[in-house]
Amino acid sequence: MTSLQDQIVAALRTVHDPEIPVNVYDLGLIYSIDADASGAVSIRMTLTAPNCPVAGSLPATVERAVRALPGVTDVHLELTFDPPWSKDKMSEAAMLSLGLDELFPASRLRS
Repeated sequence: MTSLQDQIVAALRTVHDPEIPVNVYDLGLIYSIDADASGAVSIRMTLTAPNCPVAGSLPATVERAVRALPGVTDVHLELTFDPPWSKDKMSEAAMLSLGLDELFPASRLRS
């Protein structure tokens, strides 16, 4: 059986920033996920920039994706810009899909 945390991550991987063809989780926009035994979920996330064109819609899309999961009773989403997002927060898979793997040593990509 998959944990609620795993289900949340899977749901977040279905939400994409429309300007970048990578999901919000692998893009590194999700800073924390906390789910308690009652199904209440708290998510702390950021955007690639404070003036991001989807600032008004992307957090709501993230919240809807998580709220739709069985067992989730409530979702509290906090949008923050501290610390600011940077490419260092991206997963290796995201870097590879965007062609950024050349910027990083091959040894980092193998770990």
